[in-house]
Amino acid sequence: MIKRSGSSRVAPADDVFAARKRKPVPHEFVLDALAPLGPETRPMFGCLAVYVEDKIVLILRDKPAPAQDNGVWLATTEEHHAALRPEFPSMRSIEVLGSGVTGWQVLPAEAPDFEEAALRACALIEAGDPRIGKVPGERRKRGEAPAKRAAAKKAPVKKAPAKKAGKKAPAKKAGKATAKRGS
Repeated sequence: MIKRSGSSRVAPADDVFAARKRKPVPHEFVLDALAPLGPETRPMFGCLAVYVEDKIVLILRDKPAPAQDNGVWLATTEEHHAALRPEFPSMRSIEVLGSGVTGWQVLPAEAPDFEEAALRACALIEAGDPRIGKVPGERRKRGEAPAKRAAAKKAPVKKAPAKKAGKKAPAKKAGKATAKRGS
């Protein structure tokens, strides 16, 4: 029963403070396969990013829309696409990232060989394959422009010491000033 106090405020119900239900981990078998490496996960773009040591290696995605990009996203670079294609025939560019080619590639969940391909990617990551994984760039503060960040990295400029209160600035030499007056 909800009790009312003397004011018009309503006492909170017990279920308001209940822990939020966590979303299920998409494609959890991938994390199981990478378990010997001790992967870390972090939320990213409403998905689950997978890190091994200092590299982001995969993103696991299972969202209602657009469903065509659900699956395992590989962190790679454009230069490795051709070498990875024979290993992953269903691999393609991620459509939600735009029409251009990006380093990220998806092993689509709707592909008939999805689980096999995802486990093959895990095996390559375990073997230390340099084609999969990127060291993320330095994070910047919200609203901070990249130019500001670069300027902040430069060596600080030495400032003149601040004047102390109570001390007067040294007197200017009078010789030049009086010479001008006398001319």
